[in-house]
Parts: sequence; structure tokens; C-alpha cells
Amino acid sequence: MPKYKFLEHTADAKFQAYGENMEEAFSNAALAMFSIITDTKKISKETKKEIKAEGKDLKALLYNFLEEFLFLLDSDNFLLSKIEKINIKKINKVYKLEATAVGDKAEKYETHGDIKAVTYNEMEIKEEKDKVMVQVVVDL
Repeated sequence: MPKYKFLEHTADAKFQAYGENMEEAFSNAALAMFSIITDTKKISKETKKEIKAEGKDLKALLYNFLEEFLFLLDSDNFLLSKIEKINIKKINKVYKLEATAVGDKAEKYETHGDIKAVTYNEMEIKEEKDKVMVQVVVDL
């Protein structure tokens, strides 16, 4: 199963990310988003960042999770190499996510383009037996 694929979209970037479970699909969505601006396979694993996000539902959680990475990119110049660990729990009707992201400083790498924001436009989350797909559109 591929980690992610890009789909046709007029002005923005649209992708689907896959996993055997929700955590893996969310991790692959973060990788897909960073692959828009750089080759994530070339990013060294120099820095660890603890990521926390929450949402009233899985779409809000996915949105907030990916926005957290855009914040790290803007504030710390952080590029993602991989998600080392990730955990999603539902506590009192709220989804909570904790993850450890590994990456490096952007100035060491060739980047192209910029991601302005994650959107709810065309966002989908489909969960089947042993397979999860999340679809995201980001504003470029």
C-alpha cells in the first residue's frame, strides 16, 4: 500500500494518505504535506518535536495536527523526516493526539513552494477493516 498519492486540484494541493490504522494514516498525511515543499527522504533526523493536538472529531484532529506542523515550519523552520510515534485517543468526547516528530532545520535543504494553510475543503476520513484513508487539501 502506498503511503500517499496526490490528486488533481486546480490551485491547491490535494492528497490522500493511507495507513493500516488512523495513526499511520495521520503520519503519512504529515509526510505528504511536507513532500509538497521538499524531498522528505533527504531530511536528516536531527531534531525531535513533541506534537499535541485535539479536536471534537477526527477531521478537526487531522486539521489541528497538520496545522501544528505548519506552525513548526514557520516558527522553528522545522522540516519533517518521519513520525517516530503517534497515539490517538478519545477522552470525554474529545480526540487527543500525541506524537514525536523527527526532522531537521529547513535552511539545510532545497525547498520549493510554500503551504499557506490546511483546509477543510474536500477533507475526508474513511475507515475500513485494516485500512484508513484521509484526504486533505492544502492552500498553496
